[in-house]
Amino acid sequence: MIRVLLADDEELLRGALTALLGLEPDIEVVADVADGEAALAEVVARAPDVALLDLEMPGLDGIEVADRLRRRVATPVVIVTRHARPGALRRALAAGVRGFVPKSTPAAELARIIRLVAAGQRYVDAQLAAAALTEAESPLTPREVDVLRLIRSGLPSKKIARELGLAPGTVRNHTSSAIAKLHADSGHTAAAVAWDRGWI
Repeated sequence: MIRVLLADDEELLRGALTALLGLEPDIEVVADVADGEAALAEVVARAPDVALLDLEMPGLDGIEVADRLRRRVATPVVIVTRHARPGALRRALAAGVRGFVPKSTPAAELARIIRLVAAGQRYVDAQLAAAALTEAESPLTPREVDVLRLIRSGLPSKKIARELGLAPGTVRNHTSSAIAKLHADSGHTAAAVAWDRGWI
């Protein structure tokens, strides 16, 4: 049996996927959770054969969970996303994700992908891969990415400074630089633009 952990904040979709995958003779959903923190804890505790994670979840997103998991367990991650942005694919591959598929993938195909990943292979949706090849590179520095990610999570500048070990003025400088590069009118807009393009 291939033991799968499923994480998605949409309860109806999570329930449907759990039921559909449960019909497969060689796949067992051992846990299903609604957010990134719970996914991280359950994968570490249960060590499933594959973790199937939604890209957009409260708290940690699927890629952030994958990045943290690869330092702790050998469980391969498949990211499932409704809004498949090429930049997100690049982030996912950099985080060691083994599969990247749109939520429109039929359940039978998803089961096949889970089997491939459990067997040590990698699967990336062909259309997403083609789009990633033509997507512009991110103009943001790694520190600007860190700042925008925390802005998007709702943290104020002082907390961002504490979180990153920076002076508040340095956080403002990184924010201003990102705003200029993305032609945005605020840090929140810049974070939204960067998220939409898959750069954070």
